[in-house]
Amino acid sequence: MRIWKQPISVELLTASNANSAVTHLGIEFLEVGDDFIRARVPVDRRTVQPYGLLHGGVAVVLAETLGSCGAAYTAPEGHRAVGLDINANHLKGTTSGWVTGIARPRAPGPQHPGLANRADQRRGRADLCVAHHDGHAAASLAMF
Repeated sequence: MRIWKQPISVELLTASNANSAVTHLGIEFLEVGDDFIRARVPVDRRTVQPYGLLHGGVAVVLAETLGSCGAAYTAPEGHRAVGLDINANHLKGTTSGWVTGIARPRAPGPQHPGLANRADQRRGRADLCVAHHDGHAAASLAMF
C-alpha cells in the first residue's frame, strides 16, 4: 500500500537535500517504493572518526535523514514534519564501503505514523546501529 501523501522520487529527495549535511556527507538516495525509502552513506574521509571507524553521528544522520524524509512525504500537503527525539545504540563499527538504510512503515498512527529503518553494510549485511526517531506526523525508525 502506498503511504506517500505527496509526490516523491529519488530525484525530488536529492534536490530537496542539496547543499545540506546530506550532500556534504555524500548520502545518496537510491530508491523509493510504495512504502519505503532507501539511501546510503559512504565510509570515507568525510564520515570516519580520526582512527578510521565510521563516526556514530553519521549513522544517526543517515537515520535522521531517512526518518525526516519519510515523515515529510507522509505528511499531508501543507503540513510540515519535525523531529522530536532521536536515540541510537551502535552495535558494530565499519571502516570501509557503504552503509545502506531503508525506512519502512512501523506502527502507523494519526500523529506518529512510524517508519522502521534498516541500515547495513552490503558485504554480509552487518548490523551497525539501532536508532529511533520520532517526529510530528512522522517517523520512528530502527537502524541496523
